[in-house]
Amino acid sequence: MKDIEEVEKVYKRATKQVKSLRGLSYEQRLKKLNLPTLKYRRHRGYMTEVYKIYTEFTTDISQGILQLAHNNRTRGHSLKLVTQYSKTEIRRNCFSVRVVKLWNALTEFAVSSRNIQTSESRLMDKAWKNQPVRFCYKEELQL
Repeated sequence: MKDIEEVEKVYKRATKQVKSLRGLSYEQRLKKLNLPTLKYRRHRGYMTEVYKIYTEFTTDISQGILQLAHNNRTRGHSLKLVTQYSKTEIRRNCFSVRVVKLWNALTEFAVSSRNIQTSESRLMDKAWKNQPVRFCYKEELQL
């Protein structure tokens, strides 16, 4: 969290350089400039990487990193991942454990696109448009 706050300080200083926005709060300046927070961009990057793993790599490589759930449920989307449990804090922060909950919470519309640009626009424009973490780095992503 300390590193996030240091990077956000740079954002704060940069957004104060816009004269017309000086009287506004940091979150309001981000909204006016349509700049997402570092945390939001990081989560977006995670989802992009998971999408790339399952569309651009062979199944041999992707099965070693993340495992698809093979079930016949009708809820959610068709590319749900298996939740990997871990005993240690180090393992919980690993990419393959960290992204599962975020990925499984997406809609079929966001996941089932033909290319990465369409997937990102569907994710950003539709699924996560009103997330509080988009403009307030202290918030959590609501699933």
